Amino acid sequence: MRTLQTPSPESPPAHGDAPAIRCRGLHKRFGDTVAVKSLDLEVRRGECFGLLGPNGAGKTTTIEVLEGLQERDGGELEVLGMRWDRDASAIRARLGVQLQESEFYDKSTVEEAVRMFRSFYPRGPRVDALIGFVQLDEKRRTQVKNLSGGQRQRLSVACALAGAPDVLFLDEPTTGLDPQSRRQLWDVCEAFRAGGGTILLTTHFMDEAEHLSDRIAILDRGEIIAQGTPAELIRALGGDHVVEFASTAQIEDDALSALPGVSRVGSRGESRLLTVAALHTAVPALLDLVAARGGDLTALSTHHATLDDVFLALTGRGLRDE
Repeated sequence: MRTLQTPSPESPPAHGDAPAIRCRGLHKRFGDTVAVKSLDLEVRRGECFGLLGPNGAGKTTTIEVLEGLQERDGGELEVLGMRWDRDASAIRARLGVQLQESEFYDKSTVEEAVRMFRSFYPRGPRVDALIGFVQLDEKRRTQVKNLSGGQRQRLSVACALAGAPDVLFLDEPTTGLDPQSRRQLWDVCEAFRAGGGTILLTTHFMDEAEHLSDRIAILDRGEIIAQGTPAELIRALGGDHVVEFASTAQIEDDALSALPGVSRVGSRGESRLLTVAALHTAVPALLDLVAARGGDLTALSTHHATLDDVFLALTGRGLRDE
């Protein structure tokens, strides 16, 4: 795994052991629309913290307020122990920001783009090191207009790392990318974190959040509705598996809840969802219940419980539902 080396002298960490990000009662509205509502959040140094939620949940607004791109309407906010209203220049020097969409001059090469961003900072890794870190060595002389979507995103991350930031903000970095490009960008994130960096990641891909994040906050309509490690959030469902089925029989929720090992009953469209502890006891019992009601199964599938199931249980809709 590649690491980024920053030439000495090193700048001292800001405000000692203060969390990378701390906010209390953070509030942001646009006219009559409340985008972020009384948000409490603490991101520890050296972790990857994921903000998970569907489009419109408030993820991008939250991250823009934390980055200083939007002014908050209420609440308290500290970044690396500093405040935007009095330490803006010092904070900006310690942050790396990768936006949902980044624009580069199409005719510039990868090396030229990275060199320009590196020139904005008094300290940071060498241009060659930045290009190598995001695995674009073979594309260093390629013009931006000829890069793939995944290569453009990795170039954007290289530019965000040009000032050797303590905190890296990634706003839905893999939206629209193919699976291989997503994995390559995940590798870059993991390498940055392994070097001691802190990441705040927004995404509506539950697998991305589960793979990269040490801890996660699930947002819905501007509020945090659950927070913890991926394992803690999934464990809160009360079972390791989810049974999804459809049937011609009319079965009330109470009857399904009474099946052995069932901890939660829900629905997704026309399908019913059962969170269960053990498939080998729950599925036969379900089959017997359907038969006893004189019906037939029209669909049946099982899967390990995921963060998508957590969000569905909390809100009644899926993470990718618009």
